[in-house]
Amino acid sequence: MKKNIILLAALAMLLVACSNQKTEEKKDTTVAKEQTKVTAVNPVSLKNDQLNAVYQQYLLLSSALINSDLATAKEASMALELGAKALAGGEKLAGFAAKITAASDIEVQRALFSSLSNEMIAKVKATGLQSGEVYVEYCPMAMNDKGASWLSNQKEVRNPYYGESMLDCGEIKETLK
Repeated sequence: MKKNIILLAALAMLLVACSNQKTEEKKDTTVAKEQTKVTAVNPVSLKNDQLNAVYQQYLLLSSALINSDLATAKEASMALELGAKALAGGEKLAGFAAKITAASDIEVQRALFSSLSNEMIAKVKATGLQSGEVYVEYCPMAMNDKGASWLSNQKEVRNPYYGESMLDCGEIKETLK
């Protein structure tokens, strides 16, 4: 009797573990598809491989903010933070990313994204691109009408500061090649 109970408990735990693994695999696949969609429009490669990896997480973070997805924004900013810590001079990026990860409100994440974007823009400009084009986009209404910029691989404006409510508010200020 005891062996049967232990066996059933072990089987139940195994099933739950397998189920969680499938959920994580599905989530990883979804994130990979989002990233592929973003980079397929205009494949971009920066001259610095480490910064290039951080930039890919930045794009995922921007996409999560556009979609008002707090959880995915936290995941992307956590990955961005880890990558930025490995970057020479990446302390500011890592610090901003850590604050976004810690934020429990999408609007707070969006406000912090402005500082992160300014730092990322400076890094991408200093490093340069190996291929593709990166657009510096700007929304004059963001940050209580102070305005805010962000980077994008696509010419079509998708505003991370407002998401669905003002999805196409903004303009391309600069094209980095």
